[in-house]
Amino acid sequence: MDKPPYTVDETKLERYDQRKLIFNRVSMDPTWGGYGRSEEESGLKNIAEGKPGYTRLDYALSEAAWTVHDAWADAFSWERLTRPGGSSLMGDKWYRDRYTVDDAGEITARVKKAARFYGADLVGVTRVNPKWIYANDRYTLQPLELPGGVENAVVMAVEMDELGLATSPELPAAAATGIGYSRLAFTASSLAEFIRNLGYTAVPAGNATGLSVPLAVDAGLGELGRNGLLITPRYGPRVRLCKVYTDLPLEPDSPIDFGVRAFCRTCKKCAEACEAEAISLTDEPSYEPACRSSSVGALKWAVDGEKCFQYWCDNGADCSTCISVCPYNSGRAGAHTDEFWAA
Repeated sequence: MDKPPYTVDETKLERYDQRKLIFNRVSMDPTWGGYGRSEEESGLKNIAEGKPGYTRLDYALSEAAWTVHDAWADAFSWERLTRPGGSSLMGDKWYRDRYTVDDAGEITARVKKAARFYGADLVGVTRVNPKWIYANDRYTLQPLELPGGVENAVVMAVEMDELGLATSPELPAAAATGIGYSRLAFTASSLAEFIRNLGYTAVPAGNATGLSVPLAVDAGLGELGRNGLLITPRYGPRVRLCKVYTDLPLEPDSPIDFGVRAFCRTCKKCAEACEAEAISLTDEPSYEPACRSSSVGALKWAVDGEKCFQYWCDNGADCSTCISVCPYNSGRAGAHTDEFWAA
């Protein structure tokens, strides 16, 4: 398509203020029921009871899956990464001069090849719409701006384990999510270093810096679904997203439309399966936010993040049921944890 398959109201569209982010409101907003809550409150009880799908073994699997994403603090650094043992055998001078780009199409193909080599299952390129960049940093809440000249984003998706995800809302599904995030941390960081080695600016990000779904839609990876997630032709919503912002000259991809909105209008399986009742059952999308954490300005089925998060706390683990039951999901729709361990 020449234009992305979504509709926005420019009078309402604004950069997202991360003070509204659910995970910030947990510690900053005492006016709502999720304030001060965490998955630990039910998780410890689940472990003590030996609840199937929520045992000590299952929690160990899930927590470990997040290791690279959570413990590798420099994965999303805006600067070139230092080597603790000193510079590489190539030294620290060779990458300072910019690689000459004579053909944007050719370098774009090489960047996409590198992205897949580092672990991306899907990759696309888009010009950065400034409206998709957050207004402020998640942790410092200071104003956020990309470095000067950074106009492109390489948007990548990594597939999540289909059997693990099918056990949602049990712990192997949470582990599949964690592995997805750890993979994207490695992939985005490695691609950023590749671009830096060519002498260009690269800012890797998972969920940080900007709204991943509209960037992925702009980059031609898929469409927005009723469940608030990116729906891809190959994997459905069973992916996690990351991006690398850069000033490297690249050719953007075109957005695609393969009928997701029309399908979601009548399907409603994700909304019917959502135990938190966080997904809209209305026939038509609207501009109405579902809660204070909703982003505004886009015509969509808004998901109630407050209900979603509080269900996680009650469940003792995050949930991926809206992903697993989606007919676009190319994996299984349901499984039990004992099947996961036996496979």
